[in-house]
Order: sequence, then C-alpha cells, then structure tokens
Amino acid sequence: MIELLLAMAVIPVMLPALSLLILTLAALVQTRSRAPALDCGAAVALRVAVLVPAHNESIHVIPTIQCLRRELGPTDRLLVIADNCVDDTAALARAAGAEVIERSHPDLRGKGYALAFGVEHLRADPPDVVLVVDADCVVSDGAVACIAQRCHSSGKPVQMLNLMSAGADAGLKLRVLEFAMLMKNLVRPLGSFRLGRACHLMGTGMALPWALMSSAKLATGHITEDMKLGVDLAIAGYAPQFLPDVRVSSAFPLETGVAKVQKSRWEHGHLATLTEELPGLARAALRSGDPALIVMTMDLLIPPVALYFLVLAVTVLIAVLAATVWPVWQGAATLAGLAAGCFGLAIGLAWFRFGRHLLSVRELLGTPLYALWKIPVYLAYFLKKRSGWVRTKRDSE
Repeated sequence: MIELLLAMAVIPVMLPALSLLILTLAALVQTRSRAPALDCGAAVALRVAVLVPAHNESIHVIPTIQCLRRELGPTDRLLVIADNCVDDTAALARAAGAEVIERSHPDLRGKGYALAFGVEHLRADPPDVVLVVDADCVVSDGAVACIAQRCHSSGKPVQMLNLMSAGADAGLKLRVLEFAMLMKNLVRPLGSFRLGRACHLMGTGMALPWALMSSAKLATGHITEDMKLGVDLAIAGYAPQFLPDVRVSSAFPLETGVAKVQKSRWEHGHLATLTEELPGLARAALRSGDPALIVMTMDLLIPPVALYFLVLAVTVLIAVLAATVWPVWQGAATLAGLAAGCFGLAIGLAWFRFGRHLLSVRELLGTPLYALWKIPVYLAYFLKKRSGWVRTKRDSE
C-alpha cells in the first residue's frame, strides 16, 4: 500500500513529461491538414484591422508599420495604440502612415488595457477580423490575408507561428533561449493542433473574428493576457487554431541580461496561468471530452522547461537514493526514471527535427547548466509573485 502511494505521488511530476513527449511526437508526424486550403490572394473580401499596442517603441515601430502596410488592402486599417508613451512613438507612427490613438493611465498599465482601448475605438466602424501584432514584430509575406481568411472561415481565433531570433552571432545562452521558444511556440502548438485542432494564443500574430474580439475581456492587467484569453475562448467553444504557414517574427535583445528578464516575465506569466487556469480547463476537458480542451490542458500542464528539469532531477535523485535503502520506493523510482526518459526523448527529438541549426550535440547536452542559471527566476516568482505587466527594456535603453 505504501509503495502504491509513493508511486502515485510521482504521477503529477510524470504527467508533464508524458504530455511533452506526446505533443512532440505529434509534431513530428506529417499529416494531411483537415483545415480547408485557402487561396489567400483570391478569397472572400474581408476588412481587417491590425492593432499594434506600443509603449515607448520609437526604435521598432517604424519597421513594424512599414511591414504591415505592405500587407494591407485598401479597406483595411492599421491602428497603433500609443499606450502611456513618454517618447515620440505616436508621432513617428503617424508619420509612417498609421492611424494612431493615445492612451494615458498611470495605474492601469499593460497590453490588455491597450488592446481594450483599441477595440473600443473600432466599435464605431467594426472590421471583420482583428489581428494583433506587437510593435517590435514583422510578419511574413501574405500573413495578414491568410490568417484573416482562416479566422473568418473557422469563426475562431487563429495564431500564426511566433518565433524570435537570436541572430547568427548569438552566444550560447541566447541560442538556448531561441531553442526553448522553438519548443514552446512551434513544436508544442503544432503537436496540439494536429491532435486536437487547438493551441494556446501567444499575444502577437493572433487574429480574432470581430464578434469574439469585441466581447473579449481584455482589460485585465494579467501578465499573460493572451494565454488567459485563449483558455477562456476555448472553454466557451472557440478553441484557437494554429497556422504555422505564416509567421510573426522579432529579435531577442542583444544583451543576455535583458533577454533573461524578458524570458523571466514570460515564465512568470506561464506559471501564473498554469496555477490559475489549469483546474478550470482540466475540468472542462474531462466534462466535455473535447479533444481541443484536452490538448490545451496537456500543453498547459507543462511548466517552463528549465523549472521542470530541476523538479524532475530532484524527484529522480530522491526516489533512486531512497529505493537503494528502502525497497518500498522502487515503484516511485521506476516512474521517476520513466518520466526522465520521456522528457529527454522529447527534447532530443525536437532538437533533431527542428533545432540542430541552433545547438550542437555538445551544447544540447550542456543545457542542464542553463536550468541552474534560471533558479533565481523561479525563486523570484514563488517568493514574490508578479501579476502585473512589465515591459522589457530595449537594446537602445
């Protein structure tokens, strides 16, 4: 009985590894898409509004606007929300040809509030589809038309592929960050979409039909308002779709310390969403049996990879050492070892298929040291939770 209880205690640690391996395997399998093929250049005429929330983005906003304007049709709108800016973001955006509205509220800060402000501005002349693109991003050719058509035809939110680049001459830490983002924003959503036709929203490069965007609860100040919005919509029956054929891209800050702060903010938000939203999402998945909710639950089960590695390593160490002294621990040690094997296999397969250009074999085997580098990040979350939005410093700052 005690052996069974000890083994059951390891199961919560094992589930994220199993989820990660299942999603990774699904991402590797080439399947014929069940989504209808779209001719983005000759499809239903849609009015698209692109919302660009911007806080002190004078360095990046012009390339973003120039890229987006090339993608828009004559009836589309490009709306920049200059949110609590103290620089010339608004003036530069206007000069570059964007429609600009300005918002100033020192207490209600964050992307969610900026988006809500933009949606209110659109109500007088609503579009068919709303696309959100961060002010430091560019999109691939044809991305706006393709995601708008998929969004309109499905009636659901759609997330395009969202990746960041560390650059050809980046150091090891930045390349590890890029590989971690590749796992989170390509491998996992690709696997979840192939299994259950759903994925989590990522904040930038996400499109929603006006009917959903106009009624969404955006002004929350949540640190990851995008993931929370995606979970809420999925539970309501509008699970976000994944469109990996088009891309939104940005660059990691050149300074490793700034990139670390940016990644820490994302991971704090992921942990907050996991602890706050996972119970409700899991209940809805179990109650309905909806594959979309099931795969989104599986994905949300996975903590930030470095944190999970640390937890898993400690669990394996304790279970194996205990099993050498007390045989009653052997079942727990077996399950912990199986979890470690699943985790390592998932990382190895994802690296072999998607990440060999980023890390060598030796560098991949050295990534556990990266997990040690992240210990202060997780201590900061558990000792002093951050629930509000914090902007990442830019290279010019």
